[in-house]
Amino acid sequence: MRMRTMRAGAAGLALAVLALASGGVPAAAEPGAVTAAGADLVSVALDGDSMSLRLRDAAQVSRDAAGHDPAEVVLGPDGGLAGRVPAGKAFAFLGPPGHAVWSLSAGDTRFPALDTTEVRPGVVTDDTVALTLRSVEGPGTFTAYTLSGLGTATPLLGSGPGLTRTVRLPVATRTGAVVWAFDAAGDYRLTLTGSATLRSGQEVSAEATYRVRVPTISPVEEAPLPAPAKQAPRSEEQSAARALAAPAAAPKPAAAAPAAGKAAATTATGARQVIVDGHVDMGPQLSGDSWTIRIKDDRTSPPVWRETADVVLQVKDNAKITVPAGADFLGKQGDAVWLLPQSQQAGIVWPGWNTQHESVVSGVKGNVTWTLKGVNGPGRFALFLTGSFGKADVLFDSAKAFPQQLTVPLNTHAHGNWAFSKPGLYRLAVQMNGTTSAGRAVTDTKTLTIAVGDSTNPNSGFGSGSGSGADGGGNGDGGADQGGGGPLPRTGAGWVLTAGAVGIILVAVGVLLVVLGRRRRAGLADAASGGGSPAALVP
Repeated sequence: MRMRTMRAGAAGLALAVLALASGGVPAAAEPGAVTAAGADLVSVALDGDSMSLRLRDAAQVSRDAAGHDPAEVVLGPDGGLAGRVPAGKAFAFLGPPGHAVWSLSAGDTRFPALDTTEVRPGVVTDDTVALTLRSVEGPGTFTAYTLSGLGTATPLLGSGPGLTRTVRLPVATRTGAVVWAFDAAGDYRLTLTGSATLRSGQEVSAEATYRVRVPTISPVEEAPLPAPAKQAPRSEEQSAARALAAPAAAPKPAAAAPAAGKAAATTATGARQVIVDGHVDMGPQLSGDSWTIRIKDDRTSPPVWRETADVVLQVKDNAKITVPAGADFLGKQGDAVWLLPQSQQAGIVWPGWNTQHESVVSGVKGNVTWTLKGVNGPGRFALFLTGSFGKADVLFDSAKAFPQQLTVPLNTHAHGNWAFSKPGLYRLAVQMNGTTSAGRAVTDTKTLTIAVGDSTNPNSGFGSGSGSGADGGGNGDGGADQGGGGPLPRTGAGWVLTAGAVGIILVAVGVLLVVLGRRRRAGLADAASGGGSPAALVP
């Protein structure tokens, strides 16, 4: 047996020598391409005193999988967006105005993120992880930044002049709306290092190399983002869904149990929550033919899915900004507006939406349609995106006619800017529709409640009207929802239609009463002249 092993080893060695002599060493396999849409570009994990940096695509994020070794995959060249540096100071760190830049993000709702959710609070000093750009190999400049509001951006790190090479990321946080930008076509290798100090004083770190392929940069002049949504027709049946341009969808995760070592999300009912900080998402869940919109509360691990009637989102005055120039959909320049930005900020609730629940990904075919059916509140509400280069794309606007629609692909996790023009209590009637794999249409309408401003008592948002919209129903048949109060009043242009219909009905009733009155008087006159019996006119 030992002799056979030795002979086999000798034969293998001879073959290897011959291969080297003839130059016949097989080439390394080309790394597979991964889309950045909805991905955690850098996912930092800490297991004891061992740190790792991984890259998680959207499918891996949805099922909380470990992810890829960054060196084994390539980001780009598909799914990105070319643009030019806008004028002004907000994006000056990218270069002079008009300078051509390519963004790894496609400019839609599925911006990638930086993830430290696998580093628990209290484990490292200052509850932060340092992410350092060690080196950049490539033909141009690399810059990483976040979109922090309308027309504004915050640089994180980069290789350009004046940019820092290190950013400190808070632990247990997903930093969203992240853009990786490059100003020349070609292949890049980015070496990143994560590091932290344990409470014991021990230093921990990990290093990874990312590969990015940038195509020829050809900016789309003046229109880098999807076209603004058209005003929806008055009839809901005739309204056309507005589809967001999205990169190729990531593979669907199997409807399997969460990865080993990960606790599954739970569902809670009856526990009222005022959420003023942290990450939450609105999204559907499917159980058989029962389709229900819930709020995913990511403030705990594992996350908790809550009934909409049990949640009020509170927007405090620390979220108040002034309307910049060119944002007419928010009001006049200089007006106050309360803004929940599409990138997470400490002390401000960070709401998003997702279609990532495993029951939806595995049990639904096609897209999910999100409809805003009405808004009740003291001011104007708008939900919009800030694109990679600062342009606003308005998704919903309460000043427009209802219903308004947005098409959301499966396995999507997205964030936008939620803006409110006045303090007070807002109720948004939100509906989500889908089609099961068996071909059955499912729908649910719920009320999302937001308390805006320090002067607004968030607890007043609980109770009547906090659970469902006018059309309720999670059973696929549009039946009444059992979670809350009656119909949701609508603001904006939609109330005109209702008032007009009521006016027409009142006019018709008035005309009918006049006609009946005339006939009754005529009958009485005939009876008095002997032409008939008054008793015959009595009902």
